[in-house]
Amino acid sequence: MLTGLVNRLRGQVRVRAECAFPERVLNLCGAQDLAFWDLEWESPTAFTCRLSRRDWKRLREAGKKLDCTFSLVGLEGAPYFLLRFRHRQALLIGLLGCALTLFLGSFFIWDFQVEGNETVPTERILRALEKNGVTLGTFGLSLDGEDIRNHMLLDVPELIWVAVNVSGCRAEIQVRERTPAPVMIDRREPCNLVARRAGLVKRVQTIGGVACVIPGSAVTEGQILISGVEDTDTVGARVLAGMGKVEARTWYHLSASMPLTVLEKQYTGKEKTGVSLIFGTRRIKFFSNSSIEGAEYDKITNRRPFSLLGVPLPVTVVTEKWRFYETVPTTRTAAQAEKDAGAILTAQLEKMVEPYGEVKSTLCSSRQKGDTLVVTLSAECLEEIGKTAPLYTEEETG
Repeated sequence: MLTGLVNRLRGQVRVRAECAFPERVLNLCGAQDLAFWDLEWESPTAFTCRLSRRDWKRLREAGKKLDCTFSLVGLEGAPYFLLRFRHRQALLIGLLGCALTLFLGSFFIWDFQVEGNETVPTERILRALEKNGVTLGTFGLSLDGEDIRNHMLLDVPELIWVAVNVSGCRAEIQVRERTPAPVMIDRREPCNLVARRAGLVKRVQTIGGVACVIPGSAVTEGQILISGVEDTDTVGARVLAGMGKVEARTWYHLSASMPLTVLEKQYTGKEKTGVSLIFGTRRIKFFSNSSIEGAEYDKITNRRPFSLLGVPLPVTVVTEKWRFYETVPTTRTAAQAEKDAGAILTAQLEKMVEPYGEVKSTLCSSRQKGDTLVVTLSAECLEEIGKTAPLYTEEETG
């Protein structure tokens, strides 16, 4: 691939040779040390190949002694391309100006790529970079990576490591987020482990204190599961921290009311399109007014960044389309309403149970009241129900 690029930059020609004994031409090229490539046979007496400009002149001179006909099929490469503009100085100057602009522009940053962030938004990282002087159009060779890293870690304390690498027109920002420190449990503080909600105990694991329930027993909300008071035969009661894990089967009943008549979008067919050009951080609109009052519409935005030869340019074409619609009442079936409500209730249930356990089974039922469908989701879950509660309350200690 590199050799082909070099040949096109130097200029090459495609030649057709026709001779009764074409092997003489090939022997001549070997004897004169003439390089050729892309040999294609058209017939037993004719073939085409590519040569450099210098070797093409030498082949014509050496081929006069042979009974051979050479014909030029095509001229390829940069010299012949630029030769077309020898009478168009303005166009040639424009091409050279574009090439010079592209070369000088490659030393500036026109694109950002953030990697490694999971909880910290990319916008916040870019704003912190902008605060420290790294924006669109910043001269890439003038960046001080160590200084940027030190200021970024102060501005975004959730990050533990930052690296800014400039590759051409693109700045690659690699970050590592700080792992939050776990909550330390003070095992010296007396406490009880009580039930966060009612359930049927499946497993009890005691770390400290005395277990007050056994597997198979039913518990109510607020009931003590592991007590922080332990009776001893020698010194009486001993106060300590009641800790451990208690898994139980729990049941949930969630309800939602879904109307059977809803408003749906109906597009009118009327559309409005606006095109704007973003150059760096400046935006140029090619439409008069983008504010639309008193109308319902969907706005679709399409951004198309430009690049040249793989180099990103600070030019982005933004196309905005407004699709207008009207809301019309539509009646939906009870089955569809029950399905929609079931999906909403299931998502709510998983959000409630996810920190403590998992959902084992669900059952969805519904009943209609006038124009409303009441949907009930019943679920059985397996989750950790213990939570820490103080051993003494303020009223008791007072």
